[in-house]
Amino acid sequence: MTGLTGRFRTLPLRSRLALLVATAVAVAVAAVSVVSWLLTRGQLYEELNTTLRNTSAPVDMVRQAYASCYDVRPADSKQSPNFAYTQLVTPNGARCVGPYSEPVKVRPSDVGVANGTLKSTLHDSVTDDGSPVRVHTTLMGIGGGINVAVSVSRPLDEISTSLNRLALLLSGLAGVGVVGAGAAGLLVARTGLRPVDQLTETVEHVARTEDLTVRIPAEGEDEIARLSRSFNAMTAALASSRDRQARLIADAGHELRTPLTSLRTNIELLVRSERTGRAIPPADRQALLASVEAQMTELASLIGDLQELSRPDAVRGGPVTVVALHEILGTALGRARLRGPELVFATEIAPWYVRAEPAVLERALVNVLDNAVKFSPAGGTVDVRLKDGTLTVRDRGPGIPADELPHVFERFWRSPSARSLPGSGLGLSIVARVVQQSGGDIRLERAPGGGTRAVIRLPGASVPPPSAHP
Repeated sequence: MTGLTGRFRTLPLRSRLALLVATAVAVAVAAVSVVSWLLTRGQLYEELNTTLRNTSAPVDMVRQAYASCYDVRPADSKQSPNFAYTQLVTPNGARCVGPYSEPVKVRPSDVGVANGTLKSTLHDSVTDDGSPVRVHTTLMGIGGGINVAVSVSRPLDEISTSLNRLALLLSGLAGVGVVGAGAAGLLVARTGLRPVDQLTETVEHVARTEDLTVRIPAEGEDEIARLSRSFNAMTAALASSRDRQARLIADAGHELRTPLTSLRTNIELLVRSERTGRAIPPADRQALLASVEAQMTELASLIGDLQELSRPDAVRGGPVTVVALHEILGTALGRARLRGPELVFATEIAPWYVRAEPAVLERALVNVLDNAVKFSPAGGTVDVRLKDGTLTVRDRGPGIPADELPHVFERFWRSPSARSLPGSGLGLSIVARVVQQSGGDIRLERAPGGGTRAVIRLPGASVPPPSAHP
């Protein structure tokens, strides 16, 4: 059985479908044929039984059989052939066969009728030469107050012949039905699996050529159409992901080239000074070292940003827990004050708890505050307000032109007015990603009176962390 199952699984799908259809039809046809044959057989037997019950043996024939059995002179009668076999059954089980009849073997039920224990009986038996017959035995009066058990029999050949013909006809129809079902199943399988063949060819083409622009026509609402639409959506997503990856690599290479070129130039100047023995003035040497340090810091920050953005959205760097947003904001504000000691931070912070990765959320808040510090004029004020899950950070810098606002969250995008300032153009992309992963939203807008305002909304956590309870 296991071997048959294994061989079945190795067959092509259309062959398996055709075989299953043919098998199902064969079983159905066989069941219908058997039921039809049994019903016909039962009906024929019932008609024969009714005929035997309604048939009475000719009295003259019975009297003659009685006379021959009991050695009595029979009454004068006119004999004629009978359409059924007739014989008398004595109480001791003997039989007296009527004229024109075949002797039929006596059964115990026939003797029971002769003894008076049974009123009548209907059963199968055979003649002495083995031919099957249907027998009906009942009491019959022949005159003079004499009642005898008379068995009237009819051959079963007339039924068996009809049943054999019916069985042969049903077998032929079943065979034709199975062959037709197999052919129809193969045709249906080929027609139904044509979209699957097309899908298979497309998948093989994509695997061979890596061409993600191929699409499969999807018509209707059946499973094949749904599979085709899912495949098209998958290839579109893969193509988009590949395009984003290519753009990320190209943009990252472009962004890395500038600090690397500057870093290489400064290091070459320092190395050349050591090799030639020409001392660089202390002030210039100190400026070169400071530039190298700044470029290294910029490279480290850029690489960290790239690592964060290259991580799939479904993959998190750490556990998501309930954290105090106001505490993380306080830590980020401390770092922002170090980077802009000349600025004034006007804060209004109310407690709020969210579900997020603490380290990632802190980095996003630092990026938002760094932008405010970067674009604020010396001695300016940065407003930071947290209330009911809405964080607002406003600077009083030059602001962002309205036509540039739709691009602020794109990777590596930098405003033309900000390209001279340090940064990679990835900070706000990271902020938008972190906020969206936490279930919130972010927007940048021009603030009334000048400057830029960042508005971040984060949904609150239902249960605050244990540290929040007194």
